[in-house]
Amino acid sequence: MPLTPYHVGPGVLIKALLRGSFSLMVFVWAQILIDLQPLVVLTTGRGQLHGFSHTYLGATLIGVGAALSGKYAVQWIVRFTGGAQRVSWAVAFLSALIGTYSHVALDSLVYSDVSPFQPFAAVNPFLGVASLRSARLACVLCGLAGLVLYLAVELAGPRHNKRIIGVTLTQRDP
Repeated sequence: MPLTPYHVGPGVLIKALLRGSFSLMVFVWAQILIDLQPLVVLTTGRGQLHGFSHTYLGATLIGVGAALSGKYAVQWIVRFTGGAQRVSWAVAFLSALIGTYSHVALDSLVYSDVSPFQPFAAVNPFLGVASLRSARLACVLCGLAGLVLYLAVELAGPRHNKRIIGVTLTQRDP
């Protein structure tokens, strides 16, 4: 399913763990971009559903594009909404590439038309490792765990400005 929300769950957990060193918005942007090809296939009936965009080579190219465009888009959105957060290039690239690579990895588990190592190899050694239902459940559980962890840190942490890999965070004082 293109633009599936299930892929966001692991991103929420990664955001909770990496905090300011990870941009959930760039991650989600990468998820959207990687699923544009399947969306076009579904609407036109032409092409392979999980084609080049669902290979690690395609994910790399899409990840670079997501980082380049996502950094500025996120900063514009934050500025437009009155925030002051900046996304460094390191955070943008890390977030985008985690987004595209995790997307390919998850889809490789459950979709028979995914060939993650194309054009170098047509094999998908991950197919069948998990069912679609268990992969989706794992994504939902990651999202819930990430949300709980993120909120726990926010509610319990000291409040002060902290800079991590180019992103300024505001935390609570004790």
